Amino acid sequence: MNDYRLSEPYFKPTFDCGAHPLARIGFICVANAGLTEHDMFLMKPNDVGVHFTRVRMQQQCTIMNLAEMESGLDDALVTLMPGRRDLDVICYNCTSGSFVIGEEKIIQKIESSRSKVKATTLLTGVLSAFRALNAMKVVIGTAYTNDINILEKEYFERNNIEVLNIKGLGLLTDEEMNKVTLDSLIKFAISIDHPDAEAIFLSCGALRSVEVIEKIESIVQKPVIASNQASLWHCLRLSGIPNQIEGFGRLMKYY
Repeated sequence: MNDYRLSEPYFKPTFDCGAHPLARIGFICVANAGLTEHDMFLMKPNDVGVHFTRVRMQQQCTIMNLAEMESGLDDALVTLMPGRRDLDVICYNCTSGSFVIGEEKIIQKIESSRSKVKATTLLTGVLSAFRALNAMKVVIGTAYTNDINILEKEYFERNNIEVLNIKGLGLLTDEEMNKVTLDSLIKFAISIDHPDAEAIFLSCGALRSVEVIEKIESIVQKPVIASNQASLWHCLRLSGIPNQIEGFGRLMKYY
């Protein structure tokens, strides 16, 4: 049988920037994450590519299990578009894991693996969102148990964000977090609001918060930040993309 690759010259193609000329963003997700891809594809501009890998974590969201994810970050990075030089940003996309492991430690690990890529975490994106919106007094609603909430409050207060109220749903698995109804999330956000709060943060990328941001903002008349929303916004801005994205809150229109 003839091998036509050898017997005939190749057709010479032309090249451009590929399917995603604006930017390519990589996300490191928790093993059981069930919403990250959905949310990022829902919000992203058409010419931006989003790519995903996962880091192992035990089923329950506890401080110990979150901390243990650190040991799996190197393996997760190896599978995220290996050998390519066209990723612009890599983001570790877990809110609670970011402050349990430490955002500086995570960023350093990503940068050590991919020296020419901008490294960030979901938590870094949320803090940047607060500062961009000049929201220095906030309330936070989380999916977590109280021990994790204490660490989250301490993180933001170390970074000069006053937390006027923080309340959790006490959920332990991504599966149940994913199933919290949109109506519940709206009522939850309203219930934690404070007259002096300059923004409401719904904390956890496993909650379907991005779908109700604008509804909540219309009721409370202040910015609402959701974990996956802030993560994508920050990654876009790190990539130099100024696009204002409609339908997902005030933050997505801020550059």
